[in-house]
Amino acid sequence: MDSRGSSENVESRVHELNIKEEEMNIGEIKKEEELSVEQIFAKKEVPSWKKQLTIRAFVVSFVLSVMFSFIVMKLNLTVGIIPSLNVSAGLLGFFFVKTWTKLLERSGLLKQPFTRQENTVIQTCVVAASGIAFSGGFGSYLFAMSERVVKQSEKGQDEFEYKNPELGWIIGFLFVVSFLGLFSLVPLRKIMIIDFKLTYPSGTATAHLINSFHTPEGAKLAKKQVRELGKFFTFSFLWSFFQWFFTATDACGFQKFPTLGLKAFDYKFYFDFSATYVGVGMICPHIVNVSVLIGGILSWGIMWPLIETRKGHWYSADLDPDSMQGLKGYKVFIAIALILGDGLYNFTKVLSQTIAGLYNKIQDRKAMHLPVAECSSPIAKTLSYDDQRRTQLFVKDQIPTWLAIGGYVAISAVSTATLPHIFHQLKWYHIIVIYIFAPVLAFCNAFGCGLTDWSLASAYGKLAIFTIGAWASASHGGVLAGLAACGVMMNIVSTASDLMQDFKTGYMTLASPRSMFVSQVIGTAMGCVISPCVFWIFYKAFPDLGMESSEYPAPFASVYYSMAKLGVEGFSALPKECLKLCYAFFAAAILINIIRDALGKKRSWFVPLPMAMAIPFFLGSYFAIDMCVGSLILFIWQKKNKAGANAFAPAVASGLICGDGIWAMPSSILALAGLKPPICMKFLSRATNNKVDTYLGS
Repeated sequence: MDSRGSSENVESRVHELNIKEEEMNIGEIKKEEELSVEQIFAKKEVPSWKKQLTIRAFVVSFVLSVMFSFIVMKLNLTVGIIPSLNVSAGLLGFFFVKTWTKLLERSGLLKQPFTRQENTVIQTCVVAASGIAFSGGFGSYLFAMSERVVKQSEKGQDEFEYKNPELGWIIGFLFVVSFLGLFSLVPLRKIMIIDFKLTYPSGTATAHLINSFHTPEGAKLAKKQVRELGKFFTFSFLWSFFQWFFTATDACGFQKFPTLGLKAFDYKFYFDFSATYVGVGMICPHIVNVSVLIGGILSWGIMWPLIETRKGHWYSADLDPDSMQGLKGYKVFIAIALILGDGLYNFTKVLSQTIAGLYNKIQDRKAMHLPVAECSSPIAKTLSYDDQRRTQLFVKDQIPTWLAIGGYVAISAVSTATLPHIFHQLKWYHIIVIYIFAPVLAFCNAFGCGLTDWSLASAYGKLAIFTIGAWASASHGGVLAGLAACGVMMNIVSTASDLMQDFKTGYMTLASPRSMFVSQVIGTAMGCVISPCVFWIFYKAFPDLGMESSEYPAPFASVYYSMAKLGVEGFSALPKECLKLCYAFFAAAILINIIRDALGKKRSWFVPLPMAMAIPFFLGSYFAIDMCVGSLILFIWQKKNKAGANAFAPAVASGLICGDGIWAMPSSILALAGLKPPICMKFLSRATNNKVDTYLGS
């Protein structure tokens, strides 16, 4: 899954640090590719763009989209850390269609062989569809509007505005905002991919992966990787099924096992036996896992116990534990300060790199006298065989500019008329202003993503929260208006950079830009239906969804609501002394980033990431311990057999994540059917146990 901003899930940072590891998956095949990829495939005919769009490709894409939507949704509603699932999406797409074509070939019914272009179409469609599970805001801005989240944040308030999720308006909202980003940058695809030669590291790594699958050596490796993925998928699924029997209530089961003692358990320090987070830890770079653990130790190990001693002085001792004027307020707002400090620094950094890079690219074009989309210029003589071949096919299938501009204007008009009926707090003039600036911001994000592999979609979303929220004001529903505006902006900016990543992948696999665009549109349409339905299953199956004690606490829903409230009401929303602490952590986030950049990539491996540190401030450290276990497993594996670890670790990790993630589907169905686990496995202190025994004995 390509990087697409974050619900503060550090996905973009994971991509930036993890891209080299993903490319190493290809192993020795990459060396063969470096000789000349297109010469290896020279004898294979490139199908027309229409033949790249096969029914079997979209059937497989639909199945994988449902599967990955459940996985992304579960991660979104638990901790919000979503690792790159490119390897598993590519592997499973290759495996399913390859199996399909082999069966047809044996029966003599095969009409069209499976090509890397069709593989790219599947990858693009799955990424677009499952990406809506993230950009749809089900764990952030959209769910932040719900009564469950608002009530927790507005304890003690008699009146407050909210908008509960309903399947109809969610699907309608996603359909009117999710396609704008696809049309906003289509006319610039040649400039971004060919003229500027932007890297798009995730798109490039995905292309190398797909190219490798379709060589004889790569096909053999892919079969072995699929076998490993299948083994650990089965183990993870069965382990989750086994754990379910012991979870009669939220306080029961292996996930509530006080592995480090009961006192540590009270402060969220324990190993919860989650295959998902162990797998996430194996995919995420070590520095991400360690940063999350450091954040947990700093917050739940030091800060919150100290702030609890000020109970009755800094905040009332009679406050509800869920009140934002109490300890929970410190947890949320200090985490927001870290997130905003880190986001502001990196926004400024990437924006400055984007402007500098854009200036240099324009100067280079002037120096070479290279017209836009011109392929016969003098520079073509210096291109390698691969680049000449790729450029020739990339400019062959044009996407009409009138279609892109007309599509953007038409969807903008429909959206401007529709959104105020979904969110009456968001006015038509707010939407028009967003749509005027959106293409510029989408270009900046896509260009920056091409240089750094870092999408700033969430940063632009927060910008919309503060600007539109303050503009609407508290008396006119500024909080909900800001959250809705965040969704509009995030969807446009995120899908635009995703499309450019896909164009880069298509460029390197000789997939037509037309097939890429159509696949992205179909995948987005799938996601606009699949993701809301998946969320609806979670929402109906788990009545405590979004509550702090729930299996699915959706932590960033509270964070986004508090952010919107802060933008509308100002610092009056903060509890006592919280502002000073927020200033300190905001400055600390910027300082840590400055130190990281000053040390350089080679020497900054020991400096934690502020964004990752902020996640456990609200949730606790239990998932950080799981992730560090995954990191430790990978470290030992690499020490013993580095080649094997590089080749198979992503497949093993993906199997662990997918198996546990897919279990969410049957567990939700069981909950909807009213079938509850038969056993409650709970842990008590000796003193409490003696009291229970005495009571039962009497």
